[in-house]
This record gives sequence, C-alpha cells and structure tokens, in this order.
Amino acid sequence: MSKKILIVGGVAGGASAAARLRRQSEEDRIIMFEKGPHVSFSNCSLPYHLSGIIQEADDLVLMNPELFLSQYNIEARTQSEVISIDRKLKEIEVKNLQNGEVYKETYDKLILSPGAAPIVPPIPGLEQVNIFTVRNVVDIDRLHQYVSSIHEKEIVVIGGGFIGIEVAENLREAGYQVTLIEAMNQILRPFDYDMVQILHKEISDHGIQLIVGDKVERFEENTVILASGKEIKANAVVLAIGVAPETKLAKAAELSIGETGAIWTNDDYLTSDPDIYAVGDAIEVRNVLTGKPAKISLAGPALKQARSVANHIHGQKQSNNGYIGSSAIKVFDYNGASTGLNEALIEAMKLEIKYDVVHIILSDKVGIMPDAAPMHFKLLFEVPGGRILGAQAIGRGDVTKRIDIIATLIKMNGTLENLKDLELCYAPPFSTAKDIVNHAGYIGSNLLSGTYRQVRVTQVRDLVERGEVIIDVRERYEYQAGHIKGSLSIPLSELRQRINEIPRNRPVYLHCRTGQRSYNAVMALQNLGYDNVYNITGSFLGLSYYEYFNDMTMQREPIVTQYNFN
Repeated sequence: MSKKILIVGGVAGGASAAARLRRQSEEDRIIMFEKGPHVSFSNCSLPYHLSGIIQEADDLVLMNPELFLSQYNIEARTQSEVISIDRKLKEIEVKNLQNGEVYKETYDKLILSPGAAPIVPPIPGLEQVNIFTVRNVVDIDRLHQYVSSIHEKEIVVIGGGFIGIEVAENLREAGYQVTLIEAMNQILRPFDYDMVQILHKEISDHGIQLIVGDKVERFEENTVILASGKEIKANAVVLAIGVAPETKLAKAAELSIGETGAIWTNDDYLTSDPDIYAVGDAIEVRNVLTGKPAKISLAGPALKQARSVANHIHGQKQSNNGYIGSSAIKVFDYNGASTGLNEALIEAMKLEIKYDVVHIILSDKVGIMPDAAPMHFKLLFEVPGGRILGAQAIGRGDVTKRIDIIATLIKMNGTLENLKDLELCYAPPFSTAKDIVNHAGYIGSNLLSGTYRQVRVTQVRDLVERGEVIIDVRERYEYQAGHIKGSLSIPLSELRQRINEIPRNRPVYLHCRTGQRSYNAVMALQNLGYDNVYNITGSFLGLSYYEYFNDMTMQREPIVTQYNFN
C-alpha cells in the first residue's frame, strides 16, 4: 500500500531520508519542504567559498528540485515554510514564501529534519555592526559578497567552534584582517586544553588575532567591546557562537522535548507521535559512553538517522547503538580529529569514570620520508579494564585515519589489548610499521600494569617552580638549542656512566624530545634499582606547544630557554 510521506527540511537528514525512501518504494509519494531556496547543499563546505577554494556559491548546491523530481520522483518544494502540524488531522500547514500563499498537505508519515539555527544573543548594540551568520548558501554568499565589496577588511569572528574556526581561516586565506574571539579559555571543545594549544599557535602564526577567555560585552559603531575593555574594529562581524536545535514546530505540535532542549525520539527516531519522526541537528541522541542524552550536530549521524527512519517506515529491522561523536577539522597546515570522551567532558559531566591518559608524539610516517611530521596523539582509557574511552590527534598528516580506528574500537567496546593487536596497513609514505595507535596501546598497557609512571606536560611548570629534579636525556646539542630552565643534562648515551649524579631520595623527572628516549631512561633506572623516576610524556616538544601561546598572550615568564616545534 502506497504512503504519502512529508519531510520538513531538505538538507542532510531530510534529503537522505527522501532518497532512501524512494529506493525502497516506487509507489510512495514523497514531498520535501525547504524554507530556503536550496535543497541538498554541502553545509560543511560553506566556509570554503570565502577563500575561493569553492569558487562559485552555486557549486555548494548538490541537487536541485528539478533533478530530485526527474531522477527520484521526489517533489522538493523550496522557499516553502512549514508553519504548523495538526497531529489529529495528520496534516501540515505550509507557507509559500514567494507569493505568501498558505495551504495544507496531509500525510501518512511525517519526518522532521529542520536542523539547528545560529545563536544570536541579545548583545547590546547589535544594530551598530554588520552582523552575519552562516547556515546556508544564501548566508555564505551574502557574507562573501559583502566582505569583497568593502574597502577596509577588518573582520571579527565570534565563537571558536568548528564554524568559527573555518570561517576565520578562510577569511584569512582570502587576505582579510581577522580577529577570532572565544569567551572560553580555548577553542574547539572536542579537544582538551593541552592538545588545543597546538591549534592556538597555528592560528596565531597565520596572522589571526586569537583572543580567548574574553567575552563580547557590547557593540559600538563598527567596533566590538570586550569584557576586558579591549576594543576591536570590525567592518563585519560573523556570529558563530553556536547553534540551537529548531524545535519551534515540534513544540507547537506538543511533541516531547528532551532534557537537552532538542526533540526527543526513541531508538527508531520516532517522536512522541507514532506517525512523526525526527532526525539531524534538531534531535537529541544517546551517548554510548556516558549513557546520557546529547546533542550531536554532525552530518554523519544525521545521514545514519535518515536511513534508519526510512527503514522503519518500511518495516525493516534495525539497531540503534547510540553515538560517540567523531569529528575532524583542518586548521591551516594542521589537521585535527577527535572521538569519544575527553577529560573536559568527563569533568564537566561529573562522570564517575576512573581513567588514565596516553599522550605521545610520533612521526606520522617513516621519518626519512620528506613529508614526515610529528603527530600529537592523546588516548583516554578506563582503569583498570583498559576500555578505550576517547582519543584526539593533531598533526600535518592523516589524523582522521587514526581517530577512525579508535572510533571503531569504541563502538565495538574495544580495549587496549585490542588496540595493540590491530594489524594495520603499512608503507613508508603512509605510516610507521608500528603505527601511533598501536604504540598508544602498548603505552596504555604499560601504564595499566604499573610498569612505569608518568607526569604530563601540564604538570611541568609546577615542577619547575617547585625546584624539582628534571633530567634532560637528549643529546648535548639538543639541550643547548633549548631546554627546561633548571634541568640537568644527562644524555641517554651517558646515563649509565653518570648514574651517581641521579638522586635516589627524591622524585626525578626525565624527558627527551617526545618521551621515547626518556621512557628508555626510566626503564633503565628502574632496572638499576631506582623507584623514584617518572617519564614526562610528550616531553620537550609537547611542552613547547603547551606553553607557547599562553606565554605569548599572557606575557608570562617562559619555563624554557628556547621553544622547539620540530
């Protein structure tokens, strides 16, 4: 029996649900309503129009209503706003935004995919600056046209999430003077504070004025005023503070709203009405690792939800294993990716999880390859079972491959033992024979078994200020090129000959460039009877990245004589 299926929203979730439904049946009538002028556009690619990587705004549009109709027999009605749902009569009310006509359309099944809208807080003086948000092709084209037309090119981007970073980067690549403001003490919350310092430095190095920990208080004429009193000239202001799920339609229809403020659905993405589904940024999902509801504004989950809805409508069995949140971003010459839990989230949610951390820096491919570069990798695992909880990777190479591996293991309830045992592709241009993820498994297993102890770069400033014993086991020329103030130089190659210089009656902290040589030094000393030694994981390279941005922006005294970023 044929069905009449209406879909509210014609981007990611909505368009995918429509296409999947058509593949399952040629009999159903499928109508998709989109408030804007475009359906099925590449939302995540929008910022790249600003730099010219995507030259024409029209290139962002993947399908048009004519193609939907001719290729899929799906009616895609653009500039059509669904303004109400009558659940009893099973009909919606639609306003044609071109001519103002309001009409009704009945349904057998209704799918809500309205997405999320940019947050525009009531900051005093909003009318005194040229405000832009980024949600669709019209928005990005409007911003691009405006900044291209003005003579003075000082742009302020407010918000350090994915959209804010990508907009700021692409505006800078296009030659504009860009200031990026984030009220919190860091950008990109999927990354922990220690990891994100790499990206803070990268953004600053490329000429963006990055301001963190300072909130926008008000606007004056073409000026942004911060809580600190700092004033920043702004010919245009891009608000990228965040997004809020579009729930107006659902609330008016008295559909259940979840505790996160997004639309509640069950495991089949049914709302509290048995004939209405919801997918995408507007709904809350279950976080596998926390067991709690969450909002995950990512394209991948939206497409999976759309497929599940189509399957359920046609009676196909399926499972919903929840979500962990996996994401990636390019920041100039660096790539970042993350999945699962991070330390900040565990703390913010007060999760009762006992965990430990692997923080390593290894070459992303065989070191003699000309484009080999350090990769910073952080892994969280549960204690004592070794279950993998999350990971973050930042580097110039392929970080997504490594985080995809971790994401897969998390969804399979994998452990450190599974990580150690993975057989992965290897060739010198792609990775090392023992990939960084395998290496993380080995280190995590050592930590779990108590083979050795570590401290992290986040603790080193305190160690220096307390006058603790820090030994640098790099070679002398490395030490002379820059070292931790007050540290003692005992190269690994001289360690056994200078054993008497190492105290046994107080803690001793060893480091090298990335933590590998100092780990070997720790193991050697333990085998020689020392029980007071710790490896500084991440070591001098990790410490340089961790300290640099704050040293520069806070004008504080460095704890190193010279930074090392290579």
